[in-house]
Amino acid sequence: MKIYTIKCRYVLFWAFSVSLPFLSMTVANAVENPSNASGIKDLVGLSLEELGNVIVTSVSKKREPLSDAPASIFVITNDDIRRSGATSLPEALRLAPNLNVAQFSASGYSISARGFNSQSANKLLVLIDGRSVYSPLFHGVFWDVQDVMLEDIDRIEVISGPGGTLWGVNAVNGVINIITRSSKDTQGGLIATGAGSQETDTSLRYGGQVGSDANFRLYAKTFDRDHTVTASNSPVNDGWHQSEVGFRSDWARNGDSLSVQGNAYRGVEAQPVAGEIQIAGVKIAYGDVLTSGENLSVNWTYQLDGGSNINVLAYLDRTERNVIPTFDDTQDIFDLQILHTLQPMGAHTLNWGAEYRYGIDTVVNSQYIAFLPAKLNETWSSLFAQDQWALRDNLQLTAGARLERNDYTGNEFLPNIRLAWKIDHNNLLWSALSRTVVAPSRLDHDLFVPGAPPFKLAGGPNYESEVARGLEIGYRTQPVSNFTYSVTVFRTLYDHLRTAELGPSHTNVIFGNGMEGATSGVEMWGNYLVNNTWRLSAGFTALKEDVHLYPHNGFQQVQVFTGPDPAQTFILRSSFDLPHQTELDFTLRHVTALSNPYVPTYSALNTRLGWKATKSLELSVTAQNLIGSGHGEFDPVATRTELQRSIFFKAVAKF
Repeated sequence: MKIYTIKCRYVLFWAFSVSLPFLSMTVANAVENPSNASGIKDLVGLSLEELGNVIVTSVSKKREPLSDAPASIFVITNDDIRRSGATSLPEALRLAPNLNVAQFSASGYSISARGFNSQSANKLLVLIDGRSVYSPLFHGVFWDVQDVMLEDIDRIEVISGPGGTLWGVNAVNGVINIITRSSKDTQGGLIATGAGSQETDTSLRYGGQVGSDANFRLYAKTFDRDHTVTASNSPVNDGWHQSEVGFRSDWARNGDSLSVQGNAYRGVEAQPVAGEIQIAGVKIAYGDVLTSGENLSVNWTYQLDGGSNINVLAYLDRTERNVIPTFDDTQDIFDLQILHTLQPMGAHTLNWGAEYRYGIDTVVNSQYIAFLPAKLNETWSSLFAQDQWALRDNLQLTAGARLERNDYTGNEFLPNIRLAWKIDHNNLLWSALSRTVVAPSRLDHDLFVPGAPPFKLAGGPNYESEVARGLEIGYRTQPVSNFTYSVTVFRTLYDHLRTAELGPSHTNVIFGNGMEGATSGVEMWGNYLVNNTWRLSAGFTALKEDVHLYPHNGFQQVQVFTGPDPAQTFILRSSFDLPHQTELDFTLRHVTALSNPYVPTYSALNTRLGWKATKSLELSVTAQNLIGSGHGEFDPVATRTELQRSIFFKAVAKF
């Protein structure tokens, strides 16, 4: 099969990222948001039984203990985040052993689960208090604008594996559910400020009460990130500044609850320039990336007679990204979700729901690229139902399906079946079969290069959904009182993966679905309580990917678009409670090499020393990347950001 190759900027990364690598190319909300359900006790102060009883809602859209959840789920608690010294949401997500988190610039991260990582990873659904933050422009997440006040996070539920039945298309390889605290649990004032060798951050929050049933909080935060450097110690023009304000109010009475929240942000990111950057022979002079957005969410839960309840979530979300000089995209999204959880009927517990989503995408195109049509209105609608059937007291079958419709491919069917065997109080064995899809985005269907005819890239007029079928088997146990672990093995088959193919005239390229593949692997993690003041946590993942082209009849000539993934990752965390209200934490990460482009194996060691000077004042110092002189995590070596040793001092005061 003959392959034609043109050396040019890979348009997808070029348009959506800050690092802009070169490439050869061919011509799932927590429906409920319980008030601080996981508690606020220190990590080492929690027994392993208490950790197992942390309440999660992402696996079945209802409250259940973590120890009973039949899925590969890892929970990052508020105290985990605090003791890690993380200063951003992507850095906090490094604590989840079932995620692959790679930084490629001061503001840029690629995050995935179970493979297919890239700067435009599109197989991971991310929610913040029920609001989906994936962009319909490319069905991925712009991690640079997902900024929440870390002190206000209650927990992050990280599920690896398909979640399409409950959460819809794009929940293919996992779901990240970020759940913030109720305003009832953030009363009074708080100032968190820090400065270090790479960044400065300041956050302000104030919470109060209105009457006996209502509470609120207001917050504001701002930060600056310095530019990074390459392996040759050359500066990368990727400095970053962002500010955000927001609020949340909560009302609860007699089991009913209402939450209203919103935020607005503005950011400026520099764009790195390395070498001669051009598309279709036209040189490009880069400007800044300007980001902004506002959103408003309303979440209402009403208790019905007999134990049933109805939850309604509605939100408005506007985002704007101006990537000078290539395009300026504005997204306006309205989303309405309704969930009805019925009271148990004998051995059955049923919940069902519906979702309607409407989006308006307006793009200001340029001479370099164009999304055609420049303005597009899209609708997504879905119905789902799921039944949990107690076959025996300790054996539960969960079966469900979602029918979801989008404007590109019509109806998509997303079924799921799970079997959970609670062998005894300390042992859970489960398995799952699932089918889910990644529906086409504007990037797949409507992207043209250059911005006017004749086009070198002419969209994807016949682009189909990517399909994933997965099998998982998991085991979670607490064999002794001071030790717990979880292990999951999985295999996923993929069809209709994205490729670039020669168009019918053989004079340009179109996006198609000329690739298939499979991934298989294992995920495991555990906790060991050495004594009342020392806890060890460890995690390990192994991944094997097999991706190849479909056999073709000679008319379609294609090249694979895949992201690099490490074959193995390892994380070890050690948490000490020392005398005099002092804490000492270490985090060691080890990631094996990436092949295309080549990135060497690296290890990273972070440490944090914290001191609770008074009940209302905490001081800490965090040192990062203490092993070696620096390491890269993504991109070719010529343009690759090398993460250097850094130090960060932080003070948190309550009043």
